[in-house]
Amino acid sequence: MKRNKQIDVKRALALAGTFTFLCSCAKACLLPFLTLYFRQQGLTPAMTGVVMGTKHLITLVWCPVTSLLSKHYNKRRAVIIGCLVCSAAVALALLFIPPADVNTLSAACNVSDRNNGPTQGAGDHRLMSSVGPTTLSTGTSGTSPKINTTANSHTGVTFPAKTPGDNESAPVVMNKTSQHDNKTPHPQLSEVVNNSLREPNISTSVVFHTTSPLATLERNKRSQFKSEEQPEQDKENHFDFMSRLKVMYAQHKLFFLLLITVSMWEFVSAPLEWTADDGLYEYLDFADASDRYSSTRVWGLLGAACGVVGVGSLVSQLNCLIAGQISRSTVHFFCYAGVAALALPVATFLPLYLNKKRDKANGLLKAVQLVRASPRALLCTVTTLLAGMASSAVDNFLLWQMQDHGSSELHMGLSLAVALLSQAAFPLLVGRLSKLLSPGRVLAVGAACLGLQCFYYSFLWGPWAALPAQVLSCFSSGAFWWAVSIQCEEVATPGAERSVRRVYSTLSLELGSGLGSFAGGFVVQRFGLEWLFRGVAVGLMVWCVCLPLLQWKAPRQRRINYSRLLAADASEASDSESEQERDWLDKAMEDDKSNNNYGRRINH
Repeated sequence: MKRNKQIDVKRALALAGTFTFLCSCAKACLLPFLTLYFRQQGLTPAMTGVVMGTKHLITLVWCPVTSLLSKHYNKRRAVIIGCLVCSAAVALALLFIPPADVNTLSAACNVSDRNNGPTQGAGDHRLMSSVGPTTLSTGTSGTSPKINTTANSHTGVTFPAKTPGDNESAPVVMNKTSQHDNKTPHPQLSEVVNNSLREPNISTSVVFHTTSPLATLERNKRSQFKSEEQPEQDKENHFDFMSRLKVMYAQHKLFFLLLITVSMWEFVSAPLEWTADDGLYEYLDFADASDRYSSTRVWGLLGAACGVVGVGSLVSQLNCLIAGQISRSTVHFFCYAGVAALALPVATFLPLYLNKKRDKANGLLKAVQLVRASPRALLCTVTTLLAGMASSAVDNFLLWQMQDHGSSELHMGLSLAVALLSQAAFPLLVGRLSKLLSPGRVLAVGAACLGLQCFYYSFLWGPWAALPAQVLSCFSSGAFWWAVSIQCEEVATPGAERSVRRVYSTLSLELGSGLGSFAGGFVVQRFGLEWLFRGVAVGLMVWCVCLPLLQWKAPRQRRINYSRLLAADASEASDSESEQERDWLDKAMEDDKSNNNYGRRINH
């Protein structure tokens, strides 16, 4: 008989914690900053929301399927290693997609490097999210400049000059054409702005126009023949429409390329977390140490905090362009691939176990039935769905809001790290919180804290303004999921707690985040970033007011804890207890005997 291998639980937990730390660190190097990269490439908010929403919906459908297949064919370790290698390769493939605007990169760098405070109001949220001709204006009123560039090699620089007759300004146009059209050197943009700022009585306006060569030639003709103003204006409008159509085509082409690549990336990376968690949990359950499984979550939060701080500090220390043409945002992708490569040796020794007696598909279906049968569980389901939609707005567009108010990657990384560390510190407060509030009230308090955070984000005023609100993540995320776990224990039958918890997490993190990404992108496109956060805050606050009333009206289902009844001593039973509560097992056995005797009498 083959001797069983001895199980080392401490070694298994150490390997699992290291693997979780590295995987979370790799994701944190890229995923929080991914929407910033989309903005830099030239995607609109609606397009960004569609890409991120598609990513979440793919995870929602693909994770259970791959988890079931990897268990059926006993290929969990191969799936984990394949996910690490393929996800790093596909993430690097995103760098080969050219932006829709050749000048978007330099404009984004100028904005992030300036850090001169708020640069736009509620209507200027399309700083780098949309492609179109806009204006950089600097005047004597002291307003901060607004920059947006569009893709073309022909640029018109317009600034007003004083007319001889009065103090009003008239625009003087300097056209930059190709070398074949004009050999005269043209001044740089910085020289034009600096020279204009030297004269305090002249307000300066620098306009970037996206024109084709024919449009530039048309403007030259218009300067020569000023008498034909109306025909020339019609031709200029026609060429401007054609140039905008060309830019729109490039933007939609970029959108579909990014959508396909991100979908492929999610297909190869989504099975990693579920497959590793299933193998580790079954391994610890086989060793009768499943109660220590939750300790790995803290390592994931610490790894994510290290990832966002490390990559934010690294990127902020670099110049805007590396090696002339490589953007510093590409550092996020290389850090992701590098940390994923570090996790490969740990994955080869990761403790995994295959328990073929457990059917995961039936477990999830049973968990859904348990949640649907409980009114309080359904209320918790609606709350987690709304929290997931609100969290998607924060995950997708908070860094946009911070960037518009002068935050660099260092500010963003530190802000995200504070939120993650506050979540990791919640277990230190769970004892006192459980004595003060019931789990149902903690659920409402967590959702309300998330609403307060969103409302605060709509009024940011500087680079460090978002930092104080991140401390509330201890309650909006840590306390919230603690209350959800308590609800899972109340609803689930013995052995189904983990499946019920997975149902809640999937509804919040994937379905809710997917729907929130779709809706949030269109809201930002139509109304702006500020109104997105305000609308999310109002919706959560209204639900938090209604939730306690609905919980009070919902009936509470009490389950009999048979293990506690069997473990109780006979001496603890008091004479005041009813006969039904004290002798329920004896009565059931007597009923069973009487039924058997009745059957025997009939047979006789």
